[in-house]
Amino acid sequence: MPERFGLDRLTTPIGTALLVTDADGNLRALDWDDYEHRMRELLRLHYGAVELGDRPAPTQMRTALSRYFDGDLGQLSRVAWRVAGTPFQQKVWTALAHIPAGTTMSYGAMAASIDMPKAIRAVGHANGSNPISVVLPCHRLIGADGSLVKYGGGLERKRWLLRHEGVEVR
Repeated sequence: MPERFGLDRLTTPIGTALLVTDADGNLRALDWDDYEHRMRELLRLHYGAVELGDRPAPTQMRTALSRYFDGDLGQLSRVAWRVAGTPFQQKVWTALAHIPAGTTMSYGAMAASIDMPKAIRAVGHANGSNPISVVLPCHRLIGADGSLVKYGGGLERKRWLLRHEGVEVR
């Protein structure tokens, strides 16, 4: 039996966000409409067969995300989420949620923070397969030299998100 999730859309200043939620109202994926194929592939990798049906995300989740995009940066912690993935991926994704808005961290610093200082590349791969963009703020990971490096939703979105949070970017 395939996993069944709801799919909703939220208009943001940087495009339409796709919100994938489970029956309990937990966010399972957040990506951008122009990256829907990537999102569906990540869902398949993490859950196997998945069926997405149109279903509104919980009002509290939509409100929290809208307020975040309106400038209330603390709202992301109000979004209930749940992820599948390897134990290592889950460790990285959980650590992402603890990087405060307005700050960045290098991939090396993230690896050190999870007590795996040599796992820099693995942190990068886990970050790149994060299914819950923005809420698990993979945009806050940058290169050791301060460069933006990669972002699954495109570097312009990453730049916007960091500036929105008050981070000076080059």
